[in-house]
Amino acid sequence: MLGEHHTLVLEFPEQRDRIHDLKMEDNHFHRLMEEYDELTKKIERLEQEGEPLTDESMEDLKKRRLELKDELYTYLK
Repeated sequence: MLGEHHTLVLEFPEQRDRIHDLKMEDNHFHRLMEEYDELTKKIERLEQEGEPLTDESMEDLKKRRLELKDELYTYLK
């Protein structure tokens, strides 16, 4: 959705402390979270600025973000 932010803490506010702890203690989680954040920023920029991108390419970016989100959530459980 245009204008929505998808930071991990906003997606899982009840996991705020766990996200912080894992980010500080687990290198793999930290790298996944960085990739998730960078991808989220890219998607938001593309949506806001209307940069040229095919619908299929945008869907691919969003699918990858969802894959990352699922993997990160697995850590949080």
